[in-house]
Amino acid sequence: MEQTVFSVSEINREVKMFLEGTNTFKNIFIEGELSNITYYRSGHLYFTLKDASASVKCAIFRYKYRGVPEDLKEGDLVKIHGSVTLYEANGSYQIVADFLEKSNSLGLLYEKMEMLKKLYFEKGYFSDEIKKQLPKLPINIGVVTADTGAAIRDIINTTHKRFSNVNIYLYPAKVQGEGAAREVSVGIEFFNRMNEEKQLEIDTLIVGRGGGSIEDLWAFNEEAVIEAIYKSEIPVISAVGHEIDNLLSDLVADKRAATPTQAAEILIPEKEKLADGLESKKNLLSKLLLNKVTMMKKELEYRKNNYYIKNFANILDNKKFELMEKEQKLSRELKRIVQKSREQLDYRKQRFDRINLPKIILSEKENLKKKSAELNQIMLEFFENRKKELKYKKAQLSKYSVNDILKQGYTITRKNGKIVKRGIELSKEDKLEIQFLDVKKKVVVK
Repeated sequence: MEQTVFSVSEINREVKMFLEGTNTFKNIFIEGELSNITYYRSGHLYFTLKDASASVKCAIFRYKYRGVPEDLKEGDLVKIHGSVTLYEANGSYQIVADFLEKSNSLGLLYEKMEMLKKLYFEKGYFSDEIKKQLPKLPINIGVVTADTGAAIRDIINTTHKRFSNVNIYLYPAKVQGEGAAREVSVGIEFFNRMNEEKQLEIDTLIVGRGGGSIEDLWAFNEEAVIEAIYKSEIPVISAVGHEIDNLLSDLVADKRAATPTQAAEILIPEKEKLADGLESKKNLLSKLLLNKVTMMKKELEYRKNNYYIKNFANILDNKKFELMEKEQKLSRELKRIVQKSREQLDYRKQRFDRINLPKIILSEKENLKKKSAELNQIMLEFFENRKKELKYKKAQLSKYSVNDILKQGYTITRKNGKIVKRGIELSKEDKLEIQFLDVKKKVVVK
C-alpha cells in the first residue's frame, strides 16, 4: 500500500482546517467549571473549563469590551459561547469565546438575541441598501429616552453647544425593565405619526440611553423596538451607551452611535465650523466671480477693438455692393437662359411643322395590316401542324388500347378485380373473371 506521510506542521494545519471548517464546532455553548484564570494587561483572558472527567483551554480576546466579569474565581460555574480552533505550534485545541456568563444569569438572554439576530438578518432588516440618509443639518430632532437620565442631558448639551438653533423634542420613555421596549417603540411611532399628520416636522430620531449591563440594555434587543425602527419613515440613530457587540437596535437603525453624545456629534455640525466653511466657500465664489468678470471685461475690450466691429458700417456697404453685382450677374444669366430656351423651342417647332403626319400614319397602317396578315398565316400553319401531330399520336396510341388487344384474340383475367399476370398467383377454387371482346365470364379454378 502507498503511504502518505505528513510532517507535524502539515497534520496540525489539516486538523485546524477541519475543526474551523465544520459548522459543528462553530458558535457553540459550553458549560463548565473555571480554573487557571489569567487576566492579561493586553486585555485578553485565558482560562480552563472543566467538568468531572475532562478539561479544555479557552481564551477571550479583549474581554473588557465583551462585558466579561472581572471577579471570576476558581470553581465558578460558567457558560461560554465561541468556536473551536487549533493552536498549530503545539497541536493543542482550544475554545476562542466571545461571551462568558456565570451560569443561570444571562444565557437565555444571549441565546434569544442570537436567535432574533438570525431571524431579522434573513428578513433583510439589517441590509445597508434600505438604510436612509441622515440630513446634513437637521432643524428638529426627536429623542426617545428617559427624561431623567444622563442621555437626554448629554444630547441637549452637545447639540446646543454645536448648533444652538436646533430644536429637540423629547418623548419620555422607560428604557429599562418591564414595559421599556413597549414605551420606546410607542415613542418612535408617535414621532412618525406627528410627521404624517403635519403636526411636527422631525428630521431625525435619536433612540437610546446610557450604558449598563446586558440586562439593563435588553429593551433595545426586543422585537417591538426592532420593528418600530425598521418601519420608521424618519431616519433613526441608535445611541445606546455600550462598547460590546452591537445590539439589535444598532443593526436595524440607519446609523449607530456608541453613546448619546456621539449621536449628537454625528448628527449636528459645529455652527462655527459650518460658518467658517460657508465663509470660505463665499470667498472662493467671490474670487471666481471676480475672475469671471475680469475675463469678460477683457473679452469685451477685445471684441470692441476687433477690426470687423470697428469697420462694421464699411464692411456692410461692401457687402451691399457685392450683393448688387451678383444680382445683376444673375439677372443677365437668367435672360440668356430664357433666350436660349426660346430659340430651341422655335427650332423644334419648325422641325415638327415639316413632318407630314397624315402620310406617316397611313404608312404605318399599311405596315400594320401587312404584318397582321402574315401573323394570321403563321398561326394557321401552326395549328394545322399540331392537328397532324395529334392525329399521328392517336393512331400510335390505338395500337395499345384494350379493344385492339381483345380483337387480336387475347383475353384479360381478373381475380378480385385485379388483373392476373402469372399462373402462380392462382389457387384451387379461386373465382376469376375472364373478359373477351364481346362478353365477360365467371370461372372457378379446378
